[in-house]
Amino acid sequence: MSELIHTIEEWLMEYGVWGLALVSFADSSFFPIPPDVLLIPMGISNPDSVLFYAFITTATSVLGALLGWFIGKKLGRPVLTYLFKEDKVQKVEYYFTKYGSMAILMAALTPVPYKIFTIFAGISRIRLRTLVIWSIIGRGARFFAEALLILFLGAQAKNFIDNNFALITIIGAVIIVGSYLVYMYIRKRRNPKNP
Repeated sequence: MSELIHTIEEWLMEYGVWGLALVSFADSSFFPIPPDVLLIPMGISNPDSVLFYAFITTATSVLGALLGWFIGKKLGRPVLTYLFKEDKVQKVEYYFTKYGSMAILMAALTPVPYKIFTIFAGISRIRLRTLVIWSIIGRGARFFAEALLILFLGAQAKNFIDNNFALITIIGAVIIVGSYLVYMYIRKRRNPKNP
C-alpha cells in the first residue's frame, strides 16, 4: 500500500502546482495523501514560489473541506464508518462534543486526518461559515509555517519538519485555541449582557 501511495505522490509531483492543488483539495474530503508531501519538496526545489504554493495549498484545502462537509451532510454517518475505523469516528465525536467547532481548527492544524473532521462537520450540520473560517486559520497556519521554515532553513527544512512539525503544530493549535478562549472570556466580561 505504501508503495502505491509513493507512486501516486511521484505522479502528482509531475503536475506541479496542479498536482499540489488536486491532492490538497482531495485530502480534505476523501484522499489518503496529505498535501505536505508535495508542498515541502516543491518549496525546497523552488523557494521563490513557496509562499504561493502555501496559498494554493490552503485555498484548495478549504475548498476540499466544503466537499467533505457536503459528503457528511448528504451521506451521513455510514460514510464515516465505511471510510474510517469505528474508534476513530468515536474519537472525532468526542472532540466535537468537548470542543465544538474548535475541533475543526485543531484538526486543520495538526497531523490528524482532516477529512474525518470535515465530513463529521457536515453530519453535525456545523455552519459552512464556521468550517471555512477555522479551516482558513488552521490550514493557513500549517502550510504557511511550512513555507516559512523552508525559506529560513532551505533544504534542511524537510528533516526539521519530519522530526518536529507534529509537536510544533500541536503547540500552535493549543496557542490559537487558548488565545481564542481568552478573547471570548474578556469579551464576555466586558459585555455580560451579550451571550
